[in-house]
Amino acid sequence: MSHMPAPRQGPARRHDPLPPADDPLNGPLTPPEPAPQPPAQPAPVARPQARPDAQTPTPTPRRAAPAPAQPVAGPEGPERPSWADEPAPEPEVPRFVSATDFLERRTESAGYGPPTWGWRGRVHRWSGGTISPQMGSEEKQHARDRAAIQRAFDGPRTIVFLNPKGGAAKTTSVLVAGYTFGTIRGGGVVAWDNNETRGTLGIRGHRSGHGNTTRELLEDLDRFNDVYQARIGDLGAFVRAQGDAHFDVLASDERPDVTGTIKATDFTAVHQLLERFYRLILVDTGNNMRAENWLAAAETADLLVVTTTVREDTGYSGLWMLDALQDAGYQDLKHKTITVMSEPSSHVDEQLAQDMADVYEQRTKAVFRVPYDPALVPGSVIPYEQLTDDTRMAWVRACAAMAGQL
Repeated sequence: MSHMPAPRQGPARRHDPLPPADDPLNGPLTPPEPAPQPPAQPAPVARPQARPDAQTPTPTPRRAAPAPAQPVAGPEGPERPSWADEPAPEPEVPRFVSATDFLERRTESAGYGPPTWGWRGRVHRWSGGTISPQMGSEEKQHARDRAAIQRAFDGPRTIVFLNPKGGAAKTTSVLVAGYTFGTIRGGGVVAWDNNETRGTLGIRGHRSGHGNTTRELLEDLDRFNDVYQARIGDLGAFVRAQGDAHFDVLASDERPDVTGTIKATDFTAVHQLLERFYRLILVDTGNNMRAENWLAAAETADLLVVTTTVREDTGYSGLWMLDALQDAGYQDLKHKTITVMSEPSSHVDEQLAQDMADVYEQRTKAVFRVPYDPALVPGSVIPYEQLTDDTRMAWVRACAAMAGQL
């Protein structure tokens, strides 16, 4: 057996030296990062071998996931999403305080004046104003009520006083409301007797130097057709000034020889004339709900006032009227109506008064109870200066609520 000679081993080869780590030409400044290794594959899970006699189940096909909605292609290309058409919100510009804002803030911060009622008012007067306690709660409420009555309207307003029964204090309520509004607002108020025949508003108010009424005004209505030439002073020949009460009265027909009644067209003509010269019109009505002028007044009113006394018959009459108006199609009666309930004597049935108040509170916006006042009993010209403080306060509260609804 021959042996092949082993190859000669040459001299050991010398390796070239590595470039230094900081050589900018031949090597990187930092050692190279190791190459990323592929993620480790999970070990296969051993599956049990199916038996020869076992049947292989048929796999249930999966439902394909719905494709995302694609924009609908329009004539000019795919439709853009709705949010793409919305303009970018404009930056909010800060609002600075205006001159009007400044005055309103000053008015709101003015607060109440010095007290005049009770011990607080006496302390303020006796100390010459050096000691000035705050107003009491009742005096503050009275000040708020006066401010409500004095509020400005954006046009003339009409309040109609209703109850189809005589003796329900309609005329008395109109006159005392006229006195309250007139003295606190400073004028611009008229009380109008819209009776279809003859009412008593003219004889319960102060007489004037003339005896003209609504009938004479209708006969001479043409003189007021020219809105540029007609003056409120010309209307003074038909209305009756109430002196310190600061309101006027337009009486109903007082001539015994006149036949006929006031129609709906007559009411409309007179009402449009009064709206030109007065800010607030208080309308006294008759007892006939089927009269044309009665229905026209109810239709025109900005506010209805149901007057009643603490009596079962007048209370029933007012509720019957509300039922009739609702059946006739008058909408939102509850929020358009206020009840004034007057005490006819110094002694009233408190249970009846409470029952009436509960029922009327369900049918109208609010109920105001006016106490008995001897100055209103005789049925003559009302002496406003003789009204009791309780009567005045009750009517201020009622008129403030009326003004608040206008």
